[in-house]
Parts: sequence; C-alpha cells; structure tokens
Amino acid sequence: MTSSTSPSLAHALATRTVVLDGGMSNQLESAGYDLSDELWSARLLAERPEAITRAHLAYFRAGAEVAITASYQATFEGFARRGVGHDDAARLLALSVDLAREAARQAKDSGIERPLWVAASVGPYGAMLADGSEYRGRYGLSVAELERFHRPRMEVLAAAAPDVLALETVPDADEAAALLGAVRGLGVPAWLSYTVDGRHTRAGQPLEEAFALTADVDEVIAVGVNCCAPQDVVPAVEIASRITGKPVVVYPNSGEAWDAEARAWTGSTTFSAGQVRAWREAGARLIGGCCRVGPEGIAAIAAAGL
Repeated sequence: MTSSTSPSLAHALATRTVVLDGGMSNQLESAGYDLSDELWSARLLAERPEAITRAHLAYFRAGAEVAITASYQATFEGFARRGVGHDDAARLLALSVDLAREAARQAKDSGIERPLWVAASVGPYGAMLADGSEYRGRYGLSVAELERFHRPRMEVLAAAAPDVLALETVPDADEAAALLGAVRGLGVPAWLSYTVDGRHTRAGQPLEEAFALTADVDEVIAVGVNCCAPQDVVPAVEIASRITGKPVVVYPNSGEAWDAEARAWTGSTTFSAGQVRAWREAGARLIGGCCRVGPEGIAAIAAAGL
C-alpha cells in the first residue's frame, strides 16, 4: 500500500502497464457535492474529507492502481484568500495524501491484493488563479518566480510521503522548467504531464522542446499528457517516448471542452477504452482518465487486459 510495502511505481512501469484513476471532481459531483467554489475539490479537504476518501476508493474498486490526491487546486495562496492560514493550509495539503492512503488501506481490507500507489497532485499556477489560465499558460511570471510559487507546497506534499508527485496539467514549458527545478532534492520521484493542443503545449511550444526538458532529470520517472482531448494522445505519446526514453503517462479528458467563462463542460464524449491499445502501442505505460472520466471508464481500461 505504501512505497515501503509495494514495489516502486518506477519498477512497475519498467515491466508493465499501470492503471491510473479518473477525475476527482466528477466523482465528487456525482456524489452530490457542489464544486463551483474557486478551491474546487480542495475545499472538501476541510469540509468533507471522507467524501474524498470515498472517491479514491471508488477508483481503486474500479481497477485503478494509482490514486491522484485532491491537492490540484490546493495552494497556500488559494487557501489564504479563504482565510485559511499557512499552518492549516499545510495540514490540508498533507491530509490529501493521508486520505488517499486511507482509501488504499480500505481497498486492501476489502480484498484488493494488487499494489496501490498514491500520487500527490501538483497543479499549475493557473489552477490557483481559477480563471482557466491553466489551459493557456504564459502567466507573465519568470521561471524563477514560478519555482518560488511551487516549491513550498511541493515540500509539504513530499514530506507527507506520497509514492510520486504528479506535476500535472502543465500548459507551458517555462512552468515545466520551474517544476523540474523545484522537484530536485525533495526525495520523491515525479511524473510531469502537459496539457496540449495537438503537437504543442497550450502555450504554443513544440512538444519536442517541452519534453526535452525532462530527459535528463533523474527524479522524473514518467512524462506525458493529461487534461487534453483523446485524439491528441497518440502523437504526444510518440514524441514523449522518442525524446525522453522514459515511460509515458496519459490521462486525457472525456473529449468534452471546458468553458472557463461559463464554468461548464460542453460538447460530446469521445473517450473510449478502445483507444487505450493504441496509446499503449505508442508507448504509454501509465494510463487513466482526467476530467469527466469516471470509475466506469477506469474499469473499462482495467478490463482491457493491458
């Protein structure tokens, strides 16, 4: 259940495909929770932590082997806007890891025997702004400024002893450089996944250049894409694998599009488990879903026999 009782995630990725979970927010919304707040699912760390544990458990029962914590939108700055002080914010960040660990414990108690890992989510700077800018990047901050923003919460999350840090939904190669600087010396491995538009980051940089940043970073055990359209996965996987030689992580959205102004999803679902084999053949080794992909989608991936 923890890194001390299971093989490392890096070792597993070297030998087989590993199933990730799906979207935390849609699972909480389906349980009746209103996530229209700027803190999104992170608000429930304080108000309904048991709901987060249940969401993680639903994914483990569906076949997921990795739970991504509810810390994507959890930042010291975001909590401060809601009157939550530094120490309490740090406690909530650490709690996100504990809740995923508790779900893994309950899953084990229910008879699940496969290894289960916890990935501590580190969302982009734009997630703190809560204005959709994580889908654009180009915040007007330097790499050094972005590293100063990310490092404190990454230190707290690393101290909570997750199996891996998920540096996820990164829209901009400059922010990736900041995250890669911040992860050094923390003692916890990481994966880094961009949100992309075709063969470019959301900020417009070629993926060849963006993935090249990770190639020589020992802490990074996987690279890839998340929170993107399913049709963008295969080209990105091929580029990531070729440029870095590392295992590739993919967890796209359902195919619907997020309207930041209306704060609503639009369009139709294009995600299907039938696409997963093509992703794996392209080089993906850590496969799941992001926004609007629920336990049934993860169960279909797990049932694909990858």
